[in-house]
Amino acid sequence: MKIIFVNGCFDVIHPGHIQLFEYAKSLGDYLIVAIDSDRKVAEMKGPDRPIFSQHDRAKVLSSIRYIDVIHTFDTKLELENLIEAINPDILVVGSDWKGKEVVGECYAKEVRFFDRVGDYSTTRTIQGITYR
Repeated sequence: MKIIFVNGCFDVIHPGHIQLFEYAKSLGDYLIVAIDSDRKVAEMKGPDRPIFSQHDRAKVLSSIRYIDVIHTFDTKLELENLIEAINPDILVVGSDWKGKEVVGECYAKEVRFFDRVGDYSTTRTIQGITYR
């Protein structure tokens, strides 16, 4: 069985996320998605985030057919430990991470970069809703 691992906030799901999950699942048999905890999202994105709680984000993600299991992590170390424990065949990360430290990359057999799809962005989506 080929295990694929993806992580992120996934606060407001948009078509770019769905294409990421579809691509990741096409690489293997079992797709694991890890999401940042509410505390971690607020720390990274600011006090107005996340829009949806980690429970709600996990609920939405669990309905996506490409995803087999969802985990939540609160720190970079927890994420690294999770990736180490899973030892995925492929770790899929956004292409904006090329040339940067990818957490847990040493525990994956391979790292693949996924190019952003179109102009989709959670931050832009939220701003579009807020300013209309």
